[in-house]
Amino acid sequence: MSETGNSAEPGRAAGTKGSGSGKGALAGWFAIPLWQRVIAALILGAITGYVWGPGAESIKIVGDVFIDFIKMLIVPLIFFSVVSGVAAIGNLGRLGSVGWRAILMFVLTGQVAVILGLTLGTWLEPGVGVDTSMLEMGATPEPSPFDWREMVRSMIPVSPVGVMANVQVLPLIVFSLLVGIGILLAKREEESSEGTGKGGAAAIARAFDSGALIFQKITIIVMELTPFGVFALIAWVVGTLGLDAVAALAQLVALNYLGCLLLIVVMYSAILAFVARVQVMGFFRGMIDAIAVAYSTASSSATLPVTLRCTQRNLGVSKPTSSFVVSLGSTINMDGTAMYLGLVTLFGAQLFGVDLSWSDYFVIALLATVGSIGAAGIPGGGLVMMGAVFSAVGVPLETIAFVAGVDRIMDMMRTATNVTGDATITVATASMLGEIDKSELSSADDV
Repeated sequence: MSETGNSAEPGRAAGTKGSGSGKGALAGWFAIPLWQRVIAALILGAITGYVWGPGAESIKIVGDVFIDFIKMLIVPLIFFSVVSGVAAIGNLGRLGSVGWRAILMFVLTGQVAVILGLTLGTWLEPGVGVDTSMLEMGATPEPSPFDWREMVRSMIPVSPVGVMANVQVLPLIVFSLLVGIGILLAKREEESSEGTGKGGAAAIARAFDSGALIFQKITIIVMELTPFGVFALIAWVVGTLGLDAVAALAQLVALNYLGCLLLIVVMYSAILAFVARVQVMGFFRGMIDAIAVAYSTASSSATLPVTLRCTQRNLGVSKPTSSFVVSLGSTINMDGTAMYLGLVTLFGAQLFGVDLSWSDYFVIALLATVGSIGAAGIPGGGLVMMGAVFSAVGVPLETIAFVAGVDRIMDMMRTATNVTGDATITVATASMLGEIDKSELSSADDV
């Protein structure tokens, strides 16, 4: 910040008033939170499209460029994030009594979450009733084969390079998981022979961590294009379809919040009451700081330090268990994202009249659960995974045009759900192992 300020002073001293005002306007633009810029772009785009009508299609190119950048991120972000997430377990020995319980609960809650999203989308049909026949779109990706034998074979990454080149998401995730497991096995062998964790496998694990971080930063850069892409795409959609598209968006937002609240109030409360056997209200009062930070930042990564403090100080979880499970959960546990991916995929299928088979439902459930590992814990990271799931089942990527404008509003609630889930599984795991001081959690009623 100070460096930018210092560079502006000489410009003003030299009389470059226009340059200084330009820099000031640019700084003012970036000073506005991204989500506020996106919401403003959504409103202005809807107004522009309503007034301009079908002529708004002339600016659709801006939105197409935005979607192309999202497509660009799908393969590298999934590959690096999934491998990094698996390698973050540390070593297979740490899976022991703590790891397998936590991972099992993360997987089960993820499955429940995506089934809930699919159920809400099937039952309430938020995308039905909008006539999209007037939209001129690119080619719809081919869905996965119906034959279950071919579907199983298609999951095998026969050619990893070909898988990446053709953006075949399911075999890409399988390949990424295998690479992550291979790193863990190699690290264990190195540690047993050398007695240190500084061998080649550890260096490769750190390289994948760095790669995941790099592409998270690139995602943040691409997300800066969101206001422009949203403005152009919403103007095109509303100009072509009218306000029916806005009404469908409002239903989607409402269902996203409903699904997340059901996960928190029903599923997490049940785990706390019947598995962890702790006071549910004491848990939520002890976690209120982390939930508030998660909702306001829409970033589970940014919330991690607060989540650790709340679970250790307010909920009484031992530091080793809390550090391991919460850190693991912030990487691989994305229940809110999994629920949303199931919901928004059905929303897109209903919008564009794509018939989904039972095998497609299976692919959605699998990708939304496993693929949520590849969803970066940063604002907007879910948009990349959204495109990956759409491509796998033949839902047009133009669906992103509908949801990008309101994604931040939904992302805030999804992140709060993800963080609550991390803490819930942490408390349940610690309770099963006797590594929690429940008297501290009970005293959270006074926090």
